[in-house]
Amino acid sequence: MGLDEKVDRGEAVVGVIGLGYVGLPLAQSFAANKIRTFGFDIDPSKVEKLNRGETYLKTVPAEKVQEIRKLGTFDATTDFARLAECDAIIICVPTPLTKTMDPDLSFVINSVRSVAKTLRKGQLVVLESTTYPGTTDEVAKPILEETGLACGKDFFLAFSPEREDPGNRNFHTTIIPKLVGGVDEVSGRLAQKLYSKAIRKIVPVSSAKVAEAAKILENVYRSVNIALVNELKVVFDRMGIDVWEVIAAASTKPFGFQPFLPGPGLGGHCIPIDPFYLAWKAREYGCNTRFIELAGEINTAMPHYVVSKLTEALNSRGKAVKGSKVLVLGIAYKKDIDDLRESPALEIIELLGAMGAVVLYNDPYIPSTPKTRRHDLGLKSQELTPQLLRSVDCVLITTDHSVYDWEMICSNTSLIVDTRNATKGIASAKDKVWKA
Repeated sequence: MGLDEKVDRGEAVVGVIGLGYVGLPLAQSFAANKIRTFGFDIDPSKVEKLNRGETYLKTVPAEKVQEIRKLGTFDATTDFARLAECDAIIICVPTPLTKTMDPDLSFVINSVRSVAKTLRKGQLVVLESTTYPGTTDEVAKPILEETGLACGKDFFLAFSPEREDPGNRNFHTTIIPKLVGGVDEVSGRLAQKLYSKAIRKIVPVSSAKVAEAAKILENVYRSVNIALVNELKVVFDRMGIDVWEVIAAASTKPFGFQPFLPGPGLGGHCIPIDPFYLAWKAREYGCNTRFIELAGEINTAMPHYVVSKLTEALNSRGKAVKGSKVLVLGIAYKKDIDDLRESPALEIIELLGAMGAVVLYNDPYIPSTPKTRRHDLGLKSQELTPQLLRSVDCVLITTDHSVYDWEMICSNTSLIVDTRNATKGIASAKDKVWKA
């Protein structure tokens, strides 16, 4: 039976490599639609939790995991040899940057090599990891064809960018339109058919390169506009103008303007990273992406700006950063999620620590700081009490979680540096708050 028929009959087995913020919701979506699904990950603790019906992601609650386990449509495993049992394999692994801001495709390459070990005729392989245009054709395809099987004939290959937005209650995996582009026409058609079993709307494009480029465009668009408001925040601060009031005023225009909000820097896996992937690839074609690179530079400099504002705020009270006790509120990269990827709060904490500050943090969604590729802080979240707030020299708001009681925080704090405009309208914040 061919893949076409298996998908039509709901008998195709799907394997998802990488059970993080992208892979786990996708695997859950397929399994919830009664598609037999295997989740592959190199972390045995994740696999064990999922097979017990537990979770490690706020975006995929335990009830959802238990539901697909009861259906008998989902199993997690560290045994990549079981990729041979899958008719379609979807790769959802990280694509970080190196220290020199070049693309690090090691996770993608290792995953594709794992697929190649058991690749058989009729299998479909889809890459979802955000990357530069050409990765599927130029990196994944040659590795898979080293097996002697021919793409488009013996196996099929496509790209379909993830569009996850953790914490967004209005959009989740099954209702976000899915771009799908094949390396060849047959691969594209098969990938579209497969995703239609779990995703409501499929948007076909002419090639994998177009799908890759579309994802890059989406994130460059956001990066550039966030950089614009971050730069204006610095300029307007010097002018004594509240950038948040300016944005609110401009937002009353019913056309030609879309509000973007400033912050302490960019977080998440996409926006801080993807523009540099495109800039790197553009150099291969002799192009300089100055606009995109400038936006990246502005955004990556924001943690230093926040630290400079905190230093200024402490100085106004006759205190130095060295020896001051600073409480950081919220270290997730955005509100109401448990995602630490590329969070600017981590760099801010390191910068303050290097200056001699005693840094504490509270985040209701992150009980302790795990080791990341760039940071190993080894901190635990402190219980947020009036006593703790009164004991610190400054509170730094880096993530404005909805659960925070801003009235309580402001009334028990003597000095606040607010990067999110969280204290707007709080009477007890008057004369205490520095915007950063």
